[in-house]
Amino acid sequence: MRWPWPRRARASDTRWVVLDVESSGLNPARDRLLAVAAVALRFEGARAWIDANDSFEVLLQQPLDAHAPDKANILIHGLGLAAQRAGEPPAQALQAFHDWAGSAPRLGFHVGFDRAIIERARALHAPPRRHTPAARWLDIEALAAISHPEVAAKALDDWLQHFDIPCAARHQAAADTLATAELLLRLWPALWRAGARDFTGCARLVAGRRWLVG
Repeated sequence: MRWPWPRRARASDTRWVVLDVESSGLNPARDRLLAVAAVALRFEGARAWIDANDSFEVLLQQPLDAHAPDKANILIHGLGLAAQRAGEPPAQALQAFHDWAGSAPRLGFHVGFDRAIIERARALHAPPRRHTPAARWLDIEALAAISHPEVAAKALDDWLQHFDIPCAARHQAAADTLATAELLLRLWPALWRAGARDFTGCARLVAGRRWLVG
């Protein structure tokens, strides 16, 4: 079941999408995408806010003949077999997410995993149409490290603790998404002062960091 609100994406850097996924494991080349949750952030110059009326959540239906589930994994994300099998057909769910996100940049904490497992699921179930522009992705962890180099933190839990950001239920996509979006809001003033006034500016900061490290 999914809950997308009616607002649609526009080709503008004033709307960013923060997302999180749940999966059957930690190997995006093998494990299955179970759920996607996302919320939009709005930007108006130095001002940024979470748009709670512009959010998305979907649970992907899993096949009855899927491999035996990892019980420890289910305990982490709380999505039991009944819930997994009652989700939306993967092609429909993935297309709904793609339509909702539109051209907005897509961000998450260690988002490389989220991107890989979403793109694999999309290739398996809902190949993108021809001439579909490639989505823009950026890792919030890199933005955190750049904007607050004095903080010795790498995991999301460390950053949430540093900024005293509550999370209603860790390792549940919707709750993690809201907490991660709040983290990005806390980072935005420092990013703005560093000259990253839009998504392109943030992407350049991250690219510069990788070049220096490499």
